Amino acid sequence: MVAVVEHVLTTERLVLSPVTARDHGELMAHWAGVDVRRFLFDGEVLSPADVAEVIEESERDFATAGYGLWLIRDRESAGLLGTAGLRPLERLGLEVFYSLAPGAWGNGYATEAAGAVVEHALGPLGLPEVLAEVDDANTASVAVVERLGMTPFAVVAGLLGPMTRYRRTR
Repeated sequence: MVAVVEHVLTTERLVLSPVTARDHGELMAHWAGVDVRRFLFDGEVLSPADVAEVIEESERDFATAGYGLWLIRDRESAGLLGTAGLRPLERLGLEVFYSLAPGAWGNGYATEAAGAVVEHALGPLGLPEVLAEVDDANTASVAVVERLGMTPFAVVAGLLGPMTRYRRTR
């Protein structure tokens, strides 16, 4: 079950809080990790201005539409595990995306966090569907979206090779 209060999502083990300007340094450090940005940004290092823009866009999206970028924290330690969010995928709709710190891999956090975001999108936000676009080489993320009940509907070219697009409908 996912609880929603002021755009904060909670699960059994996690708290997802909307990113704010005060999170800039922590977000920069997280996204600077080579393994973290490999598939999320095709290996590109984001500048401080790029991260500030992402945060500003997220704050606007939460204010106007109820979605954006969440920081994923462990409920017990409050340590940053990663990020999850919703963003436009071209003109097709909103896609769920996420990143985890390598030390958090293999614990089911990506599935739990992304699942909370998908449930928020299909439930309280009332979206008819949620999309995902995953590099085929990112086998861990392919497994996550499949565990979320998403099904493939297209393959497109990406910078790192083919990417499969998935969807889950209400």
